[in-house]
Amino acid sequence: MNEVIKDLPEIFDEFADARKNAFLSVKELKDKDIPLVGAYCTYFPVEIAWAAGAATVGLCSTSDETIPEAEKDLPSNLCPLIKSSYGFAKTDKCPFFYFSDVIVGETTCDGKKKMYELMDEIKPVYMMNLPNKQDEKAKRYWADEVAEFKTYIEDKLGEKITEEKLRSAIKLGNDIRDAQKNVAQTMKLDPTPMSGLDLFHVTYGTQFKMDKKGLADEINALAKRIVDEYDPSAREKKPRIVVTGCPMGGATEKVIKAIEDNGGVIVAFENCSGEKNFDRNVDLEADDLIKSLADRYIDIGCSVMSPDTNRFELLGRLIDEYKADGVVEMDLVACHTYNVEREKIKRFVQEEKNIPYTYVETDFSSQDLGQLNTRMAAFIEML
Repeated sequence: MNEVIKDLPEIFDEFADARKNAFLSVKELKDKDIPLVGAYCTYFPVEIAWAAGAATVGLCSTSDETIPEAEKDLPSNLCPLIKSSYGFAKTDKCPFFYFSDVIVGETTCDGKKKMYELMDEIKPVYMMNLPNKQDEKAKRYWADEVAEFKTYIEDKLGEKITEEKLRSAIKLGNDIRDAQKNVAQTMKLDPTPMSGLDLFHVTYGTQFKMDKKGLADEINALAKRIVDEYDPSAREKKPRIVVTGCPMGGATEKVIKAIEDNGGVIVAFENCSGEKNFDRNVDLEADDLIKSLADRYIDIGCSVMSPDTNRFELLGRLIDEYKADGVVEMDLVACHTYNVEREKIKRFVQEEKNIPYTYVETDFSSQDLGQLNTRMAAFIEML
């Protein structure tokens, strides 16, 4: 039988639907007695779970659907990401949470840390205590945290993590990150070969592909198709935007659409849904694989770190490499670390990189759609 060759829009749609389709895949995993580890943050070292024979998934946290229920226990002026995470756990509306054998939390901010204490009453949460520095002392501490998590997973799942298994999991992670970067770098073409929304769906959707073994090949094949079928005459040149700030997904796709519906194109995402998540790899040649793995994760740039030099370094590279005409920062209401760091990001973009900058502060509702469109239209018109 001849294989049906799908066109690129259909492939992009498959990645866009990956989260929805994963609801069924998770049930199939459980039927096969494959453990599932659910987490909320980019700092979570997925390779430990993979080495123990578990699948991993990002838990529901990007919708306002369950926030009213969450606000019965949490302050209404808390970050919507935190309220949404808790609300989905409390209402049992997240299949990923329901089927997870292990829930992993992390102390990226005080709000999440205290919320996890309440979530732990719903389902036990394993807490990884992330330091807020990236110096050598902090790295030693984080390596101990990763080692302790490894021991916990081994005991919880009854699976010994050998060096061979860990090395194989790390290689798998490196290969997937390299493949994501290959797709992302097709946006260096001008005009771009696809929309920023399509790019986002690919990079964000990969976390919901339950079978990771063939994922790198699938993404690399997509990157090759994009380049092979690229026709600059069929694409329109548009102002090139780099997006930075809080994690995106679900409800906050409205910001992506506001930028691109009003004449811009997002060429790179610096935030957790984009390059931040696949910019760095683990050194497989290191003598101590746990330390090497820990170093890769703690070096991720995020506003919870002080000083947050790695975020600025990555953002600067993206501006240069993708020839950005402007930067849009998306911050969630009450996300204090990103909101406070915004002023330094603004100065960095405007004064050091010499390109325009703007920001939007939003939540998971649809009430600000008109304002978002107005502001993005004005910003892009200026470019």
